[in-house]
Amino acid sequence: MGKASDWLREERRKLLGDWSAVCLGCGYAQRYFDESESELPALCPQCGGEIRSRCPACGARFSSVFAVDCEACGAALRPPEQFGVPIRRAT
Repeated sequence: MGKASDWLREERRKLLGDWSAVCLGCGYAQRYFDESESELPALCPQCGGEIRSRCPACGARFSSVFAVDCEACGAALRPPEQFGVPIRRAT
C-alpha cells in the first residue's frame, strides 16, 4: 500500500479507535481505544453473541474488523465465513 493509504488508515484510527471487537454470531463490529477496552460489552447488543476483542490463543488485540487470523500468532480469531460468505476475499 502507498503512503496515502497508510495516512488514511492512521487518521481513521485516531478518530474511531486503534483496535477492533467483533461479534462471532452476527458480525457486529466496534472499534475502540486502549483506555475504553473495559467498556466493551461482553455480549453483542444485536444478537447476544460473544464479542471478541483479543486473540483466544495469545491475547493479542487486532486492528481490523475483517481479521480472521491473529497477526501475532496466526491462530484463528473467528470463522473465516459469516452467513456463508467469506469475510476476506481469496488472494
